[in-house]
Amino acid sequence: MKFAGILAVFAALMLSISSVMAVPPGKTVEFASPMGKVTFDGKAHAGAGLKCADCHVKPKLFEMKSGKDKITMAAMNEGKFCGACHNGTKAFSTKAPADCVKCHKK
Repeated sequence: MKFAGILAVFAALMLSISSVMAVPPGKTVEFASPMGKVTFDGKAHAGAGLKCADCHVKPKLFEMKSGKDKITMAAMNEGKFCGACHNGTKAFSTKAPADCVKCHKK
C-alpha cells in the first residue's frame, strides 16, 4: 500500500514537470536567429493534425525542453529538425528562399 502511494506521487510529479515544459495552447516559443526571430506556434501545427509526440517522441526530432537542441539551417536542409517535414513535399521547404519569411521575422 505504501509503495502504491509513492508511485502515485512520483507519477503526479512527472506529469506536472512535463506540462511545464510543453507549449500550452495560445502560447508560443521564440528562437533568436541571424535572419530574424523565429516563433513556433503549436496551434498552427495542431491545426495541420500534428500532436506534440509527432516531433518530440517518435521520431524524436526535438528535445522537449526549449534550448536543448542546436538547430541550424544546415541541419534542417539535411532533413533534421524542422526539415524532416519542411522538405517541399510534406510542408513548404526550408531550402526555398521565398519561404524564409514564413518563419523568420525581422
